[in-house]
Amino acid sequence: MAEPDSEAVADVPLYLRVAAALREDLTRRRIAPGSRLPSERSLSQRYHVNRQTVRSSLQLLREEGLVVTDRRGTFAADDAHAPTGPEPADPPLTARRPTFPGGPRAAGALVRASLVWEPPPLPLAPRLLLTPDEPTLVHRHTVLGPHGGALQRAVSWFSRAALAEIPQLSRYRRGRDCRQQPDLRLLYHWMHQAGLRITHRESVGVPPGPAGTAAGGAARLVVHRVVSDQHGHALEITDIDFSAQSAAWTYEFSA
Repeated sequence: MAEPDSEAVADVPLYLRVAAALREDLTRRRIAPGSRLPSERSLSQRYHVNRQTVRSSLQLLREEGLVVTDRRGTFAADDAHAPTGPEPADPPLTARRPTFPGGPRAAGALVRASLVWEPPPLPLAPRLLLTPDEPTLVHRHTVLGPHGGALQRAVSWFSRAALAEIPQLSRYRRGRDCRQQPDLRLLYHWMHQAGLRITHRESVGVPPGPAGTAAGGAARLVVHRVVSDQHGHALEITDIDFSAQSAAWTYEFSA
């Protein structure tokens, strides 16, 4: 694993940092289910950000199903405050649907992420329906610890089929619209919305020899994930690398 990056946390957008703080309060039940959250004005003063940043943070938590908002305000989600009426166009993730790219722990952590267009490793190109040296969308993602150190790193390559079928990915056109801090945590939800029935195949192992040991003597674990559609076409291939001493791998999935 890489050494701690003292600038990493500062690079994380403010709305993600506020969302991470509120998410911890919600998941640890410091904010009780069904209780009302402080007002946007109070939250903006607490976290020293503007109200638009607070709104972006709350929108992310709504998409994750952790809070609900009605005319009375925003509440920690529970059955009593679940929204009624027609299902929204963008329903929240269920608790058992996996979070891209690094599992549930990565969903609640500060991250450093980027999107670029570049060719995948040559052995992966045919599986992604790409010609050799053909660029595709590549997502790099680092989960940060409390002091800015890297706990987990992931790199994902998307196939031609994924870019064609998933509208939220297709907007990242080659050479433009690639933000330095993209938020793709709802990727598997987007696949579901696009009518794709996905299959995850994961291989977990320890690299041989010295490469299999991280700083401090802890074992390094590597996860190789292939996500395919109902036709067997690869949509995404991801490699994840982390130290068993500083990070845990927890993964749940139901189709």
